[in-house]
Amino acid sequence: GHIERFNPAFLSLKEKNINPQFIEVHRLASFKSRGHDTSVILDLMIHDIDIILDTVESKVQDIQANGVKVITDEIDIANARITFENGCIANLTSSRISLKEMRKMRIFQEKSYINIDFLNKSLEEYSLTENQDNADINSQLFPYDDSNNQFIMYKKYDSDPTNALEKELKYFISCIQQSTTPTINGNVAMEALNIALIIQEKINGNK
Repeated sequence: GHIERFNPAFLSLKEKNINPQFIEVHRLASFKSRGHDTSVILDLMIHDIDIILDTVESKVQDIQANGVKVITDEIDIANARITFENGCIANLTSSRISLKEMRKMRIFQEKSYINIDFLNKSLEEYSLTENQDNADINSQLFPYDDSNNQFIMYKKYDSDPTNALEKELKYFISCIQQSTTPTINGNVAMEALNIALIIQEKINGNK
């Protein structure tokens, strides 16, 4: 499933016009017996690979990866560095042997930093602005450069209580009932899976 595509935090991101230059991702989970027969790349990291491929409008140029089998016979913790042709770099870390849960993505671009918390379904943005009128009730302005009338604007987008899994299933059913092609089709899934398999092969090849 592509459940994170229906996460309210990601839907808020989709409403913004962004041009990522660097992306940092941490998806950490405590150990569960379920899923130990596959790697953490195919279990957890693939969600972030899918989101990144949808967010960065460029082809993948290079992939570097490292990982470790800690308590299972498959990779339990992994780090991948994906370089895109447009210069954007995505650094992904996934672990299923952590003490705390974390599903965060940080997007850095010119004059803006966006923090997405998939776990808490929230999105925060820090941006450079010269127009105080851009601020609203959900924003805070901090002086940055008085001589050029520039401010740092912090904005937190309200969390939506929407159940992402329920929304995903309703969308899938709707596509069947209305005979429409889903936005997240088989080609999209295959592209994310292909990148995940390359990462897994690179890690296994480093052993």
